[in-house]
Amino acid sequence: MAEKAKVYFADFRTTLHENLPQKLARLMMTAGFGEIDMEDKFVAIKMHFGEPGNLAFLRPNWAKAVADLVKSQGGKPFLTDCNTLYVGGRKNALDHLDSAYLNGFSPFSTGCHVVIGDGLKGTDEALVPVEGGEYVQEAKIGQAVMDADVFVSLTHFKGHEQAGMGGALKNIGMGCGSRAGKMEQHNAGKPFVKQKYCVGCRACASICAHGAPQFGPDGKAAIDTDKCVGCGRCLAVCPKDAIQCLFDEAPEILNYKIAEYTKAVVDGRPCFHVSLVVDVSPNCDCHSENDVPIAADVGMFASSDPVALDQACADAVVAQPPMPGSLLCDQGADCSCGDLFKAAHPDTHWQTCLEHAEKLGLGTRRYELIKI
Repeated sequence: MAEKAKVYFADFRTTLHENLPQKLARLMMTAGFGEIDMEDKFVAIKMHFGEPGNLAFLRPNWAKAVADLVKSQGGKPFLTDCNTLYVGGRKNALDHLDSAYLNGFSPFSTGCHVVIGDGLKGTDEALVPVEGGEYVQEAKIGQAVMDADVFVSLTHFKGHEQAGMGGALKNIGMGCGSRAGKMEQHNAGKPFVKQKYCVGCRACASICAHGAPQFGPDGKAAIDTDKCVGCGRCLAVCPKDAIQCLFDEAPEILNYKIAEYTKAVVDGRPCFHVSLVVDVSPNCDCHSENDVPIAADVGMFASSDPVALDQACADAVVAQPPMPGSLLCDQGADCSCGDLFKAAHPDTHWQTCLEHAEKLGLGTRRYELIKI
């Protein structure tokens, strides 16, 4: 049986001599962060900047604490995330930067720059082999993410409407995928055109290397799925967001793909993972709103093992009673299953991601919780 991984934990209590950012830094150093060679190394800090309108995302103060710690170890930190597949405030690098700055992630507040991992239109990607991948043989990862020497995940731990749970694996696997990578994880098919939005500009045809966009007598586009290879570049260039994909992948397959994308990101370089169980919203920070948390704030967790980290955070949340006033108290919500994530989104299966990640050798679900 595999040896238990070490997961380090600190609650949100403070003293007159130590505030929360200082406590996070102490937690990380206790968990072995200082053992990573960062001297003159580029260090990617992967986090979610929050969709405009959402207030559950991690405050920039947490990012600054991590960035300052990287710099104290001689590293060159940058905050990063990749563009979204859906229409919103983070679908290209310019909008994404605007959203990050709006939510407080400026160099002045965090002490480091923001680099959008997959470039201006979400097409700057590295093709990374997935060792042992059953669903993905070559993951499409944001180029800047792969260019980093050291990778750090800073995760807001929460629920998720499709994956069931949004932990470190979700933050890394889905978050680091380029737009085409996100489509591969979410979608079992190919993109399609919403005819009422198409203006016949032919931008999709100019970017497609396979001649998949076809045009009717009215000049509007349609995608020939026999020719389409699912690269997602047409989604990035459409000025009217007329080209979309179905978010139709089964929850279990989605989670398997998330695990395989995570493996592509972390393999072959030093990594460290931090998750904050705070403002445990039922849905992703990709929403332009956030609902009442489904559980009380728990604390901060750190580990070199992202699988053990997610399991420890999930166990901590599941152990909480449902938050009064949350959707778990709505009529019809079934909390008798003893799993707050499952109660919030009954059709999801968050455990499948951890099971598959463990199978891939990403880590172990068995952990020792060390409280500081």
